Amino acid sequence: MNSTRIRIKRLVSEAVLPRYAHGAGEDAGMDLCSVEDALLEPGTARTVATGLSIELPPGFEAQIRPRSGLALKHAITLPNSPATIDPGYRGEIRVILLNLGREPYQVHRGDRIAQMVIARYEAVEWEEGELNGTRRGGGGFGSSGR
Repeated sequence: MNSTRIRIKRLVSEAVLPRYAHGAGEDAGMDLCSVEDALLEPGTARTVATGLSIELPPGFEAQIRPRSGLALKHAITLPNSPATIDPGYRGEIRVILLNLGREPYQVHRGDRIAQMVIARYEAVEWEEGELNGTRRGGGGFGSSGR
């Protein structure tokens, strides 16, 4: 498996570096941990600090995604999922968490709050003109049946 070296900075000493729970051969996402205690009230979104910043090379993005266990057990999600960290951003990675449950949820320092996937992207240049036809055409939502 190929790997890319990416520079990372701990903004606070207790920040936990992102890591694969089962290794890069089995996991696409690395766990991100909180460096603060945060109470998530029902129906309310708030940011939670990770204490980390990264230097992505051009052509890469970091996608921040919900953790399935938090979603299933506590109805905690990311309202902008997947969030994108662009290669030019050098600020702290803060995760927007939303409590869709009925009870407050307490995040503690060190809790795994999200996962981060590093992905390549392609730059594009638009070429205006007529589009080639397809069988589907403009068929959108529900066009393939149930």
